Amino acid sequence: MADAPVVAVRGEAYREVAPELARFTVTAVARDRDRETTLTRLAERAAAVRALLDAAGPVVERRETGQVHVWPVTKRAGERVVAYQGSVSTTVTTTDFTALGDLMLRLADQEQVEVAGPVWSLRPDSPAYREARQAAIADALVRAREYAEALGAQVIALRELSDTGMSAGPPMTMVGAAYSRSGEPERELELDPAPQPVQAAVEARFTISEPVLG
Repeated sequence: MADAPVVAVRGEAYREVAPELARFTVTAVARDRDRETTLTRLAERAAAVRALLDAAGPVVERRETGQVHVWPVTKRAGERVVAYQGSVSTTVTTTDFTALGDLMLRLADQEQVEVAGPVWSLRPDSPAYREARQAAIADALVRAREYAEALGAQVIALRELSDTGMSAGPPMTMVGAAYSRSGEPERELELDPAPQPVQAAVEARFTISEPVLG
């Protein structure tokens, strides 16, 4: 068996699957000549954001406070402070894509609040990764059998299998908001979840029977 012929192949798999998570960032900002006023406004606006996220209930799967940034604004020359500015960012994660657009619009409707996103992605333990790995192994076996058949031989055993890695990308697609012009504005933001590319590759070595070369 040690001297038996071997065929080495690379198996690959590529899939596009529906995203499982959507993340966006909401940032409350404040600016005023008075430092205390700036801090008070920043705290109030951050609290308003938190209240809206609390009211969203299970729509928000996870939220994390990012950078809290407060700094003096000075003139170009010198150290004279002309204002104080601050910002508080929160990253929001949800799996409810039907309510995502409405939540983002309600947050963006707050005073001095910026909303950016969403970014679509898969969970780290998504079944899509396992399925891609299995498909890559199956592709390697198919290729090995094709090479063996071309030589008049058969695949006998697996000698070595190595994972060369996986890749996934988080593209984003967004469709703009629609506003009603009659009476109270009716806002609707339709979002198109972007398919997530998942790619897996393996390298394998198979023992084959003696080729028929004649």
